Amino acid sequence: MEEAQMQRKTKSRKRRCFILILVIVIVVVCAVVLGLILQRTRDFKSVFTSRCVEYGGYDCEKTWSTFEQAYMGKDPCQVPPESYQALIEAAPIKPACNRMMFWSKTKDVVHDFTTKKECYVTMEDTFVGSLLDGLTWCSKEGSKDTFTSGCPGWSDCVNNTVRSFWNQASASFAQAACGKVSVMLNGSIAAPFSPGSIFASVEVKNFNPAKMEKLEVVLVTQETISNCSSTSLKNLQKELPQGIAFGCTEVPESRIEDCASQPDLPCGSCW
Repeated sequence: MEEAQMQRKTKSRKRRCFILILVIVIVVVCAVVLGLILQRTRDFKSVFTSRCVEYGGYDCEKTWSTFEQAYMGKDPCQVPPESYQALIEAAPIKPACNRMMFWSKTKDVVHDFTTKKECYVTMEDTFVGSLLDGLTWCSKEGSKDTFTSGCPGWSDCVNNTVRSFWNQASASFAQAACGKVSVMLNGSIAAPFSPGSIFASVEVKNFNPAKMEKLEVVLVTQETISNCSSTSLKNLQKELPQGIAFGCTEVPESRIEDCASQPDLPCGSCW
């Protein structure tokens, strides 16, 4: 009888020990996960703030707070473009007449060129664009954290956190376009002017003929599939607001790269 009682007590102690160990493991795992989440938030804010400081001229803590309010605590698929309007108003796009460069399916070529030659400005060269270029972020409903992974992709939902920012910022960039404006399009694909691109669906629709004189297409080619007389480019010409002139030049990518590597060569001679 005593032996049976001792066995029961032993089993009871083992169960308590097991439960205690399990609780400790759960607490440790939760602490680690929470720590990783907080670290990701700090890391993201650190990148954002360091870019802000490097750009100069802005209150970076206030800019972060304004940006954060656009998406924090929201379903990452329920953040419409206008959520970022306060950020855009706090750091409005400054017009750079005759120097504004748009792009579609040519990001690497464009940015290599504008980095080496400072005669053109892209959306990513503006203050708000430079803060978030290449980054991914989102929050969750009811959360106070910023996540950099597990966020919906560009095509997962229309009003996702990242896509909405670029739609709103790009609309503002297009509204500021003035004088002669350039766009680099990919002549190595069948539809350089793609209806689903930000350039087609947002930027062209926000060009203002009262400020913008002409759109000059720089059709970048490796393997020439499209040219300036292609249907896709004709569609672009039709989509332009009345009063904006249209021009197009076919330029091999190698020529743009060579021109970019020669700092003394005027940008106008690159195409």
